[in-house]
Amino acid sequence: MDAQTLVDERGELWLALAPLWLDREPRERDYARMVEVIQRHDLTLTELEWIFRIELAPVLSRTQMSVASEWRRFDDYQLMKRLVAHNLRLHGWRRKSWALFSGLITMMTRHRWNELMTRVLIARGEAP
Repeated sequence: MDAQTLVDERGELWLALAPLWLDREPRERDYARMVEVIQRHDLTLTELEWIFRIELAPVLSRTQMSVASEWRRFDDYQLMKRLVAHNLRLHGWRRKSWALFSGLITMMTRHRWNELMTRVLIARGEAP
């Protein structure tokens, strides 16, 4: 898959989910936007979980743990460049190693993710 295809298929979703890694709790409008974008992409909860764990967390957790980095908001262009670069390399052993360690790198945002998935289920008319 090339960079443009990644941006076309995942860009909007990646940028919508990025606030899960900011240093503040997402606001109601953040969650509403995330749910709206997720609904447009029509992904299963399992697919969303793997996007969270493998495609996003390895890049965004580095920003979250960095002392020098600004993480009150993201520069969308720079973030997209890093996400695309990561995902273009995400094959074979890299994918497997991120899957193995994804539980550790998602710990700091897991409560936010769980809240989002509850909201997605409610929006889909399913029981949380």
